[in-house]
Amino acid sequence: MTILLSVQGITKRFGGLQALTPDHFRPARRPDSGLIGPNGAGKTTLFNAINGVFPPEEGRIMFRGKDVTRAKTYDMAHMGLARTHQIVRPLNELTVRENVMVGACFGREKHGLDKAGKIADEILEFIGLNRGDQLAGSLNIAQKKRLEMARALAAQPYLLLLDEVLAGLNPSEVDGMIQTVLNIRKRITIIMIEHLMKAVMGISDRIIVLDYGTQIAEGTPEEIVNHPKVIEAYLGDPRLAQKLMEGEE
Repeated sequence: MTILLSVQGITKRFGGLQALTPDHFRPARRPDSGLIGPNGAGKTTLFNAINGVFPPEEGRIMFRGKDVTRAKTYDMAHMGLARTHQIVRPLNELTVRENVMVGACFGREKHGLDKAGKIADEILEFIGLNRGDQLAGSLNIAQKKRLEMARALAAQPYLLLLDEVLAGLNPSEVDGMIQTVLNIRKRITIIMIEHLMKAVMGISDRIIVLDYGTQIAEGTPEEIVNHPKVIEAYLGDPRLAQKLMEGEE
């Protein structure tokens, strides 16, 4: 089986701060992964390195058998990697449909406008955002989160990086978004950064835990919530681990 994504010993420094990331972050095409850790653990830094926002100082990133360590964001989009951002970034002066068309035009297949429009319509229906003619800037936060996901999906990626898609949502919106993510993972592979533990535990087959930029654990949800280093660094209380596995907040 072709390795979808492999992250091998990369480092990123910001002044005196060094962010370290794990070896073989994604050793196979399945299972879908969750990425957790305290604030400042290096989760989004890792996404940015994989996505081509900035190159690492050391190490190597492989995507679908190719070395992409120095690739740009548009290169990664063309190769089949898409992402969402924790802070949503819609093109506010374009309609919802036009925003999604952008993903289709500049994604893996670089479709023309006619095909991009058809893809946008299909994705908007799939994602549950039936507001194609509405200006993107007029959407509420939950709708903008869905638009961000729709635009990424329109790029037809092999791998989708989700950066805190549940942040800022109310409980009913969270439940709806979790179901959407579960539907997405039936189509493509995802890696998900999330602080809402019940969600990441329910969605992910494997979970990787970062602390101060270093991988401290990797395993199934059951293994992670009972891992001593994870309890110490992130969960804080062994009783919380049991609650998480029982589906409580």
